[in-house]
Amino acid sequence: MTALRRYRVLLALCLAALLMVVPFLIVTMNAVKSPAEYSQHGPLSLPHGFYLDGLRDFWQRVDYTRKLVNSTLISGSVAVLATGLSVLNAYAIGIGRIRGRTWVLAFFVLANLLPQESLVYPLYYLSKEAGLYDTRLSVIIVFTVIQSAFGTYLLSAVLGQFPREIIEAARIDGANKWQILVRIVVPVSRPTLGVLLVFFFVWTWNEFLLPLVMLISNDNQTVSVALGVLQGQRLMDATMTNAAALLGVLPAVVFFLVFQRTLTRGIAVGAVK
Repeated sequence: MTALRRYRVLLALCLAALLMVVPFLIVTMNAVKSPAEYSQHGPLSLPHGFYLDGLRDFWQRVDYTRKLVNSTLISGSVAVLATGLSVLNAYAIGIGRIRGRTWVLAFFVLANLLPQESLVYPLYYLSKEAGLYDTRLSVIIVFTVIQSAFGTYLLSAVLGQFPREIIEAARIDGANKWQILVRIVVPVSRPTLGVLLVFFFVWTWNEFLLPLVMLISNDNQTVSVALGVLQGQRLMDATMTNAAALLGVLPAVVFFLVFQRTLTRGIAVGAVK
């Protein structure tokens, strides 16, 4: 790579980072402004102090602690279960070489292309019939299936290139299929699984439509649903709106930063392969 190309890549990365960081900084600044200061100086001015009443009022109004627990429980459960289901599916498709592999992968791709609007009524009806409507378990099951469709497609391509010599050597040593999966495939694929885990958590955290339909009681709602419902009530001023946006996105940002090394390692390993 020439010096000019490296410079262009670095510049593009810096611009991308700037475009992602600047909106977050603006929201953070406006979240700690008073309504009077916001009205007088506008959204781009620096705050003269820390006005935390907007954060506190929003926290109390929506019972944010409960919403935070719900979102964390749902997103964490989906991330773990969808990653595990993706591994099992991809192991059968990528290494087991089941019949009709191409058609099975096409089915998973189609599942990712379906808009969620087309799934609302069938999922609503099925959850009603199964007695799971307005429960966190129903949302966990739905998003585990949805996210694992993408995970299966991605991991099938990765495991399809898995060295067959390692698998054959393990079989000669007496390892069964389950032992090959747990002791060989999963440890080798751990960086990719870490990437899926982070993506599944963040994607599920940001979901709005299906949780809005499936979770109607305040005790079961997620953070994104609480933000949308409260916005629709037209009860918040500009500073509280920014406080709500900050509290809504901050846990996902913290989770992303905590697992940033895992994400970077997984992408780097995939690039090298």
